Amino acid sequence: MGQNLLLVGSVPLKTVEDVMRTFGSAFGPYLPAVPDGEVGERKSWVLRLSYQIFNGHIDLDTIKRPPRVDGVEQLMPLTRTDVWQFKVKDGVDRVRFGNPGYRLGYARDAGNSYFVFKTLREKGVLPANMRFQISMPMVNSVVRPLTFPQPGDLEKIRPGYEEAIAAELDAIFESIPHEDLAIQWDMAWEVAAAYDGSAGFPSESKIETHTAPVAGLSRKIPEKVALGFHFCFGTFGGWPRFAPKDLGRAVELVNAAVAATGRRVDWVHIPTLDNTDDAFYAPLANLDVKGARVYVGMIHSMPSFAQRHAIVKKYIKDFGLAAYCGFGRTPPQELDQVIKDHLAALNMAGLDRMQ
Repeated sequence: MGQNLLLVGSVPLKTVEDVMRTFGSAFGPYLPAVPDGEVGERKSWVLRLSYQIFNGHIDLDTIKRPPRVDGVEQLMPLTRTDVWQFKVKDGVDRVRFGNPGYRLGYARDAGNSYFVFKTLREKGVLPANMRFQISMPMVNSVVRPLTFPQPGDLEKIRPGYEEAIAAELDAIFESIPHEDLAIQWDMAWEVAAAYDGSAGFPSESKIETHTAPVAGLSRKIPEKVALGFHFCFGTFGGWPRFAPKDLGRAVELVNAAVAATGRRVDWVHIPTLDNTDDAFYAPLANLDVKGARVYVGMIHSMPSFAQRHAIVKKYIKDFGLAAYCGFGRTPPQELDQVIKDHLAALNMAGLDRMQ
């Protein structure tokens, strides 16, 4: 399988087949795994969970929702100021989720997408040794202060949500051959919290707050299943949601998350900014990912790509490439240029000749 390029997850195309045909044909030889594009409502990443999972939950009160537009309800917030918000009802100590294995939708969608993946692989559209990638937001990226702003509520919801993800994993592992599968943990709020914390939530700035669910869930993953990580600076409201002065705190979180898994990690994706300051990248010298393949999210801001690539090479001798995040919020008409940028980056880095 390829080791030089990684797709984070989301692609703004209409169907799973569209995603796999478009990106499988363009990037197939370079990818270790192909995602299904997180098509439909999943392109919003975690935002859909507010109206699909939390709104109407028996143990939660909805305290804020996106306003109507022209008299029509809106389910998807447009900015961070009109997001859904919830509170745990009085007297509830722990929020749990019914219909285990299918409540969140990941196992259901994975089963449908895997059929498309397997069919296209059998037809030769996808390489024979490619895996099917399922990108899942980690617990704290979903259950976070932005959505649950009442002090004390996070601790009541996170264990039950972790339990719900564990049940989805069990359903996935029962239905998809392990040697065909890759699970990727997506961690965006965790990165922001590690740098900035959150007013009124002091424990959010602690790295151990965010590695605890990583440890619990990663140990459920069978050895034959590949495991990866995507760390992110966030794209909701525009990329980047925040721009740190350097990668120091991100590297600390990456190292701790990899160590917490207690098992082999196959890849780690670390985003970068359009920043040509050596000091921004210097913390990469401290990266300790236990042999995982590192993918640097630097396929963007292409006029400075070569300079940024040369700086990263000072600290990581061998690494693959990726965009800074998924493409779910990218206008579909820009995807042709996205593909061209990826191929140009592979060429400039000499990775199109190292398969």
